[in-house]
Amino acid sequence: MKIRVGIGYDSHRFVPGDGVILGGVKVPSDKSLVGHSDADAVCHAVTDAILGGSGLGDIGEMFPDNDEANRGRDSLEMLRLAVRRVREAGWAAVQVDLSIIAEEPKIGRHRERIRAKLAGALGVEPSAVMVKGKTNEKMGWIGKGKGLAVIAVCTLESIVA
Repeated sequence: MKIRVGIGYDSHRFVPGDGVILGGVKVPSDKSLVGHSDADAVCHAVTDAILGGSGLGDIGEMFPDNDEANRGRDSLEMLRLAVRRVREAGWAAVQVDLSIIAEEPKIGRHRERIRAKLAGALGVEPSAVMVKGKTNEKMGWIGKGKGLAVIAVCTLESIVA
């Protein structure tokens, strides 16, 4: 059995708004994230992790930000398309562990819905997706509430006999 590991990272800055999309879930907030697509940093980090781990590049190669077709695009849809491409290349995500680093919004109440959405997109059980919320202890741009970042690690398994 062949195993690979991919690491993904994404960050976006806050603007005044009506909620933050994290892992396909709209989390209530007086802020929103700025990005070319829907700015879902969770889906972006996970997409980067599975593409990188399978040797297929990164999210910017698959969904360039200079392509108008990606403006405002649903990042959960982008993740599903990346999962399909990864499977076509002979790999499947079997586990994802991610940390959302932000002073706010707090994700504890939304964790299970995020896990379920990601699990559905990845084709795994929710128990194979771990979502953790961390603060930056008021340090740096994240600590000052200017935005958030996500780090994702994905384990992939070869599905080719």
